[in-house]
Amino acid sequence: MINDKIKIFSGTSNRSLAEKICKELGTSLGHVEISRHQSGEIHVSYQEPVRTCDVFIVQSLSHPVNEHLIELLVLIDAAKRASAKSINLIIPYYGYARQERKSAPREPISAKLIADIMTKVGAKRLITVDLHADAIQGFFEIPVDHLTALGLITDYLKSKNIINPIVISPDAGRASTAEKLANYLDCPFAIMIKNRPAHNESEITHIIGEVMGMTPIIIEDLIDTGSTIVNVVKALKERGANDAYVCATHGLFSSNAQEKMNHPNIQEIIITDTIEQKAGFSKLNVISMSHLLATAIQFITQGGSIDTLFKSDNS
Repeated sequence: MINDKIKIFSGTSNRSLAEKICKELGTSLGHVEISRHQSGEIHVSYQEPVRTCDVFIVQSLSHPVNEHLIELLVLIDAAKRASAKSINLIIPYYGYARQERKSAPREPISAKLIADIMTKVGAKRLITVDLHADAIQGFFEIPVDHLTALGLITDYLKSKNIINPIVISPDAGRASTAEKLANYLDCPFAIMIKNRPAHNESEITHIIGEVMGMTPIIIEDLIDTGSTIVNVVKALKERGANDAYVCATHGLFSSNAQEKMNHPNIQEIIITDTIEQKAGFSKLNVISMSHLLATAIQFITQGGSIDTLFKSDNS
C-alpha cells in the first residue's frame, strides 16, 4: 500500500498495465480526462489534486507513437502547472529507441531528442524496460531506472521444460542478452549473422553455433514487422533445428506481423505487456510487467535498491 501523496495516472497507450500496477500497490488509478479536439489537438485535465504529490505517469510510446508522445508531454506539463512535487515517467516501451545513433550522415539521434524534450518539459525520473540500447540511459540528465524482463521470461521458459534448448541471438547486438539467458537456462547459445539490405529488412548469412536437433529459443528486445524473426526461423530450420520459441520484451506487431508470426515452425511467442495487445493470436503468450514496475515504484518512494530487482534465482 502506498500513501495518498503518491498518485499514478495513465495515458491512453497502456491503461491496462497501469491498472495492474495500481492493483499490485493496493491503490486506485488516478483520474485524468484526456480528450482530442476535432482539430486533433490533445487536451488533458487532472480530475483530482496533485499539489505536493509524487506523480507517476504510465505511457508506452507505441503506435501511434507521435500521438502518445505528445499526450505524455501534455500530461507532464499539466502536472507541473498543478504544482506536483515530482513527475516520474513509467515508459515501459521507449519509442524512437532504434534511432540511438547516426548510421549515416545528416541523420538525427531521435532517442536523444525525445529524452531532451521530456526532461525539459518537467520529468524528474524515468522508469523503462529493456531499451534497444543501454547507452540511451546516458541521454538523460535525470535518474533512469532501466528494468529488464529477462528474469520473467527465464522463469516462464523454465516452466516449459524445453527439450534440447539452445538460445539464439538474431544478431551480434543481442549476443550479451542471449548469453545471459543461456546461462540462466544452463544451455548453449548461437549467434546469427545477418545483412540488412534495407530498413526493416534482413537476410541471414551465417550461424555461429550448432543447432541440428536443438530447440531454438530466439531472444529479441522487440518484434516489429516480424520479418527478421521469420528469416531466423527459416534459417534455423534449414540447418536441422526443431520448431522455435520466440521471446521478446516488446510486441509492436506492425503491419501484418501477427500473420507472419503464425509461421508453422514457431511453437510459441512470449512477450510482455509493455505494449498493450488489442488482439492476440493462438501462439502468443503475454507476461505482465506489473509486479516488477510496482516494486520499482515502492523502492523509489519508500527506499530500497532497484538493483535487487535484477537479483533472482536465475542469476
